[in-house]
Amino acid sequence: MTKFSTKEGFNYAFDASECSNCKGNCCIGESGYIWINLVEMQNLSKLLKISVDDLKKDHLRKVGYKFSIKETKLSHNNFACKFFDTSLRQCTIYEARPKQCRTFPFWDYFKENEKEVYEECPAIKNIY
Repeated sequence: MTKFSTKEGFNYAFDASECSNCKGNCCIGESGYIWINLVEMQNLSKLLKISVDDLKKDHLRKVGYKFSIKETKLSHNNFACKFFDTSLRQCTIYEARPKQCRTFPFWDYFKENEKEVYEECPAIKNIY
């Protein structure tokens, strides 16, 4: 029996077993921000066996007073998270991925743009 994840305030469920059938839609697409905080940076630097300073220098970009994971340009207006393996179609830092990644698809943005999450993610299931 498949267990769906739900979150109060959202009109859909998430079936994580569908992730293996996806091409990483949540990790590729238009350019954007993949926010990462200091604790997450420390966890990621441990996973990568580098210092936080090296992580910031080589893998992050500063946006105002915050940091975002860098992206790789795949084609015109198509980008991937720097840590997304486009050959294997999977996250290479899954154990230390930031909260933004761990909470997908339950983002406040999708409360108002529900159609968009259905189009982006094959693991989204209607619960009504």
